[in-house]
Amino acid sequence: MCLKIFFARLIDVSLGTFRTINTVKGRDVIAALIGIVEITVWFLVVKEALNTDNNSLWIVFSYAMGFSVGTYIGGKLSKIFIKSNLEVQVILSNKDDSIVDAIRQRGYGITAIEVKGNKNTKYMLYIQIRDNTFEDLKKLIRKLDSKAFIVVNETKYVENGYFMLLK
Repeated sequence: MCLKIFFARLIDVSLGTFRTINTVKGRDVIAALIGIVEITVWFLVVKEALNTDNNSLWIVFSYAMGFSVGTYIGGKLSKIFIKSNLEVQVILSNKDDSIVDAIRQRGYGITAIEVKGNKNTKYMLYIQIRDNTFEDLKKLIRKLDSKAFIVVNETKYVENGYFMLLK
């Protein structure tokens, strides 16, 4: 009974996490379909857990552990199956065209803007990427300018411009 409750909660909470992220991403139809399966599994496991004559704390522990592990697995599945667009803003430590050129040579589209820092003129770079390319871009920036200031935001919509989709 405890294993059944654990695995049922693992499934329904994984689906719930995946559904929530789909909802946030604007994929409402997919989220609604996942919700049907999620709540069906949840209802069946809760019904069985509450209708048992066994008052063991192991049932409660199995329910809680299934929730915990399901949340973790749902997050991992979401990262695999739901791709995001990221806007990366980079403020270089100085105005260095060679850094901009090196990043562009790696295939990234960049908009470079001159900005006034505390003591000197710098470049602020705007780069749109897929989330799976971020680690590569971050390593490249750190290699080229270890003092660069990096800010990353998730982008809901991108139109036109140069956008590296594959890496």
